[in-house]
Amino acid sequence: MTAMTSLDRFCLWLDQTSWSQTIQSTAWIVPTVQTLHILAVATVVASALMLNLRLLGLVGLDQPLERLSARFLPAIWWTLPVLLLTGVIMIIGEPARSLKNPIFQLKMGLLVAALAVTALHALRLKRGGNRLAAGRRGAALLIAIPALALWSGIVFAGRWIAYF
Repeated sequence: MTAMTSLDRFCLWLDQTSWSQTIQSTAWIVPTVQTLHILAVATVVASALMLNLRLLGLVGLDQPLERLSARFLPAIWWTLPVLLLTGVIMIIGEPARSLKNPIFQLKMGLLVAALAVTALHALRLKRGGNRLAAGRRGAALLIAIPALALWSGIVFAGRWIAYF
Protein backbone atom coordinates (compact mmCIF):
# COMPACT_ATOMS: atom_id res chain seq x y z
CA MET A 1 0.00 0.00 0.00
CA THR A 2 1.36 3.41 -0.93
CA ALA A 3 1.19 6.42 1.31
CA MET A 4 -1.22 9.18 0.35
CA THR A 5 0.64 12.23 -0.90
CA SER A 6 -0.30 15.84 -0.27
CA LEU A 7 -1.53 16.03 -3.86
CA ASP A 8 -3.70 12.94 -3.32
CA ARG A 9 -5.21 14.47 -0.19
CA PHE A 10 -5.80 17.80 -1.93
CA CYS A 11 -7.50 16.11 -4.90
CA LEU A 12 -9.69 14.05 -2.57
CA TRP A 13 -10.67 17.15 -0.58
CA LEU A 14 -11.37 19.20 -3.71
CA ASP A 15 -13.41 16.36 -5.22
CA GLN A 16 -15.68 16.41 -2.16
CA THR A 17 -16.37 20.18 -2.18
CA SER A 18 -19.82 21.43 -3.13
CA TRP A 19 -18.37 23.18 -6.19
CA SER A 20 -16.86 19.95 -7.48
CA GLN A 21 -20.00 17.99 -6.73
CA THR A 22 -22.12 20.56 -8.58
CA ILE A 23 -19.82 20.46 -11.61
CA GLN A 24 -19.89 16.66 -11.59
CA SER A 25 -23.65 16.36 -11.23
CA THR A 26 -24.88 19.14 -13.55
CA ALA A 27 -24.97 17.73 -17.07
CA TRP A 28 -24.44 20.97 -19.01
CA ILE A 29 -21.50 22.42 -17.08
CA VAL A 30 -18.63 20.25 -18.34
CA PRO A 31 -19.51 20.38 -22.07
CA THR A 32 -20.16 24.12 -21.89
CA VAL A 33 -16.90 24.84 -20.08
CA GLN A 34 -14.93 22.55 -22.39
CA THR A 35 -16.43 24.30 -25.44
CA LEU A 36 -15.50 27.74 -24.08
CA HIS A 37 -12.01 26.47 -23.24
CA ILE A 38 -11.51 25.07 -26.75
CA LEU A 39 -12.75 28.29 -28.37
CA ALA A 40 -10.35 30.30 -26.20
CA VAL A 41 -7.48 27.95 -27.07
CA ALA A 42 -8.32 28.38 -30.76
CA THR A 43 -8.23 32.17 -30.38
CA VAL A 44 -4.87 32.16 -28.60
CA VAL A 45 -3.25 29.63 -30.91
CA ALA A 46 -4.53 31.32 -34.09
CA SER A 47 -3.24 34.68 -32.84
CA ALA A 48 0.12 33.21 -31.88
CA LEU A 49 0.31 31.46 -35.24
CA MET A 50 -0.28 34.72 -37.13
CA LEU A 51 2.32 36.58 -35.07
CA ASN A 52 4.95 33.92 -35.43
CA LEU A 53 4.35 33.31 -39.12
CA ARG A 54 4.82 37.06 -39.59
CA LEU A 55 8.09 36.89 -37.66
CA LEU A 56 9.19 34.07 -39.96
CA GLY A 57 8.32 36.25 -42.95
CA LEU A 58 5.64 33.88 -44.25
CA VAL A 59 2.48 36.02 -43.92
CA GLY A 60 1.45 39.62 -43.50
CA LEU A 61 4.52 41.11 -45.11
CA ASP A 62 2.39 43.97 -46.42
CA GLN A 63 1.76 45.10 -42.83
CA PRO A 64 4.22 46.47 -40.30
CA LEU A 65 5.00 44.06 -37.47
CA GLU A 66 3.71 46.63 -34.98
CA ARG A 67 0.25 46.69 -36.59
CA LEU A 68 0.01 42.90 -36.78
CA SER A 69 1.17 42.60 -33.18
CA ALA A 70 -1.27 45.29 -32.04
CA ARG A 71 -4.01 43.22 -33.61
CA PHE A 72 -3.07 39.77 -32.30
CA LEU A 73 -1.24 40.25 -28.95
CA PRO A 74 -4.38 41.58 -27.22
CA ALA A 75 -6.29 38.51 -28.42
CA ILE A 76 -3.74 36.38 -26.60
CA TRP A 77 -3.59 38.38 -23.36
CA TRP A 78 -7.34 39.06 -23.10
CA THR A 79 -8.24 35.42 -23.74
CA LEU A 80 -5.98 34.08 -20.99
CA PRO A 81 -8.46 34.86 -18.18
CA VAL A 82 -11.10 32.81 -20.02
CA LEU A 83 -8.63 29.93 -20.27
CA LEU A 84 -7.75 30.28 -16.60
CA LEU A 85 -11.38 30.34 -15.47
CA THR A 86 -12.50 27.44 -17.66
CA GLY A 87 -9.39 25.45 -16.76
CA VAL A 88 -9.97 25.96 -13.05
CA ILE A 89 -13.59 24.84 -13.41
CA MET A 90 -12.49 21.67 -15.21
CA ILE A 91 -9.88 20.98 -12.52
CA ILE A 92 -12.42 21.49 -9.73
CA GLY A 93 -14.79 19.08 -11.50
CA GLU A 94 -12.18 16.32 -11.78
CA PRO A 95 -9.14 17.28 -9.72
CA ALA A 96 -7.24 13.98 -9.80
CA ARG A 97 -7.72 13.57 -13.56
CA SER A 98 -5.91 16.85 -14.14
CA LEU A 99 -3.57 17.59 -11.28
CA LYS A 100 -2.09 14.09 -11.02
CA ASN A 101 -1.77 13.65 -14.78
CA PRO A 102 1.83 14.10 -16.05
CA ILE A 103 0.49 15.26 -19.43
CA PHE A 104 -1.47 18.04 -17.71
CA GLN A 105 1.69 18.99 -15.81
CA LEU A 106 3.59 19.04 -19.12
CA LYS A 107 0.89 21.26 -20.63
CA MET A 108 1.21 23.74 -17.77
CA GLY A 109 5.00 23.83 -18.18
CA LEU A 110 4.65 24.42 -21.91
CA LEU A 111 2.10 27.16 -21.22
CA VAL A 112 4.47 29.01 -18.89
CA ALA A 113 7.22 28.80 -21.51
CA ALA A 114 4.90 29.90 -24.35
CA LEU A 115 3.72 32.89 -22.35
CA ALA A 116 7.31 33.83 -21.59
CA VAL A 117 8.24 33.70 -25.29
CA THR A 118 5.13 35.72 -26.20
CA ALA A 119 5.97 38.30 -23.53
CA LEU A 120 9.53 38.43 -24.92
CA HIS A 121 8.08 39.20 -28.35
CA ALA A 122 5.96 42.01 -26.90
CA LEU A 123 8.93 43.41 -24.98
CA ARG A 124 11.26 43.30 -27.98
CA LEU A 125 8.58 44.95 -30.07
CA LYS A 126 8.29 47.81 -27.60
CA ARG A 127 12.05 48.26 -27.62
CA GLY A 128 12.79 47.73 -31.29
CA GLY A 129 9.71 47.80 -33.45
CA ASN A 130 10.44 46.91 -37.05
CA ARG A 131 14.06 46.08 -36.25
CA LEU A 132 12.79 42.76 -34.92
CA ALA A 133 11.49 41.80 -38.33
CA ALA A 134 13.81 43.75 -40.59
CA GLY A 135 17.35 43.81 -39.26
CA ARG A 136 17.19 41.10 -36.66
CA ARG A 137 16.13 38.00 -38.57
CA GLY A 138 17.96 35.73 -36.13
CA ALA A 139 16.15 37.22 -33.13
CA ALA A 140 12.82 36.83 -34.91
CA LEU A 141 13.56 33.17 -35.62
CA LEU A 142 14.61 32.60 -31.99
CA ILE A 143 11.20 33.83 -30.91
CA ALA A 144 8.97 32.40 -33.65
CA ILE A 145 10.21 28.82 -33.90
CA PRO A 146 10.10 28.02 -30.16
CA ALA A 147 6.76 29.81 -29.83
CA LEU A 148 5.20 27.74 -32.60
CA ALA A 149 6.59 24.55 -31.09
CA LEU A 150 5.35 25.47 -27.60
CA TRP A 151 1.81 26.44 -28.68
CA SER A 152 1.57 23.27 -30.78
CA GLY A 153 2.75 21.22 -27.82
CA ILE A 154 0.07 22.80 -25.62
CA VAL A 155 -2.65 21.79 -28.08
CA PHE A 156 -1.36 18.22 -28.34
CA ALA A 157 -0.93 17.87 -24.58
CA GLY A 158 -4.41 19.27 -24.00
CA ARG A 159 -5.89 16.53 -26.16
CA TRP A 160 -3.71 13.78 -24.65
CA ILE A 161 -4.81 14.56 -21.10
CA ALA A 162 -8.01 12.61 -21.69
CA TYR A 163 -6.15 9.52 -22.83
CA PHE A 164 -3.30 9.27 -20.33
